[in-house]
Amino acid sequence: MKLALQQRPALCFARKVFVLLVLSAAAGFAQQPTQPQSPATAAQNSTAPAAPKQLPVPRTSEPPIRVTTGLVHLVVTVMDKHHRLVTDLDRSDFKISENGVPQQIRFFGSETDLPLRIAVLLDTSNSIRDRLEFEKGAAVNFLSDVVRRGTDMAFLMTFDNEPQVIQDYTDQLYLLTSAIQDQRAGGGTALNDAIYMAAEKLEKAPLLRGQTSDLRHVIVVISDGDDNLSDHAFSDAVEEAVRAEAVIYTVSTDKDWVAIDNPDKPQKYNMDPGDKVLNDLANQTGGRAFFPYSTDDLAGSFQNIGTELRSQYFIAYSPTNPPVTGQYRKIDVRTDRKGLIVRTRKGYYFAGPAANSGN
Repeated sequence: MKLALQQRPALCFARKVFVLLVLSAAAGFAQQPTQPQSPATAAQNSTAPAAPKQLPVPRTSEPPIRVTTGLVHLVVTVMDKHHRLVTDLDRSDFKISENGVPQQIRFFGSETDLPLRIAVLLDTSNSIRDRLEFEKGAAVNFLSDVVRRGTDMAFLMTFDNEPQVIQDYTDQLYLLTSAIQDQRAGGGTALNDAIYMAAEKLEKAPLLRGQTSDLRHVIVVISDGDDNLSDHAFSDAVEEAVRAEAVIYTVSTDKDWVAIDNPDKPQKYNMDPGDKVLNDLANQTGGRAFFPYSTDDLAGSFQNIGTELRSQYFIAYSPTNPPVTGQYRKIDVRTDRKGLIVRTRKGYYFAGPAANSGN
């Protein structure tokens, strides 16, 4: 017992020495200068404890060619006086104005190979009953030449008393062909309603796997152009097509023809009201109207459409005079080269920033 009591002061002294040593070491460590960290290490140390920041996911359901992005996008076709495509122009060859104000081109591409979303509108009214087989052949030939499986998609809509989607979006040609061949004629003609409905559907076009939201919208109308049942006016149909940024190509089934000089090359001598409607639809949206005489001529017409879709210019500019929501803006595109014909849409409606926060 005495020995234990005698040893206690020594133990207490040892403990005090140990504590002092520990405190001294800690103080010395705290006073050591901090070693500089590499930027990568510092970034890791500063962000490691926190959860990674979630960036907003870009919307892909909206068409990319939207004025609300701050850029106006145009698909431009240039032809010479012989209607041959001109594909060797560059940025400096084009001049653009909006509402009369010159604009600066921000992006220019000489090839447009974006995935296509195509609406084929087949007139099945009584007025074209004797030309329905002609229409079917036209539609099948066009889709066979243009639609690329795994890249492009098309849907078939017929219109007589009202428009109806017969085959929804697909890249399977046999489904489209089968749907076309099954059609019969009867009823009135609701052409404007069909274009309006097709344009709305194109605005919500689906994407195939691996595709971004960069799509091109095309409406192909095969009809005589006569409308007697639509709820929408012609101006409504054009406006909706412009909003959907859809280019309209029209193929007339009218038979008012005459052979002039050369019987092997019949030429249309009379533009009736229906033909003028088809022509205006194409002109207002940057497309083209065709007036084939037979299915043989038709094959050439659709081949021209397919070639044109792959031989255009893609141009984007940012308006220097900010538009007002809902306002229609006139676009004029010209080239300095003489004798060339430039086709693109005539204008656009500014949707406003709120448009992107919708559906």
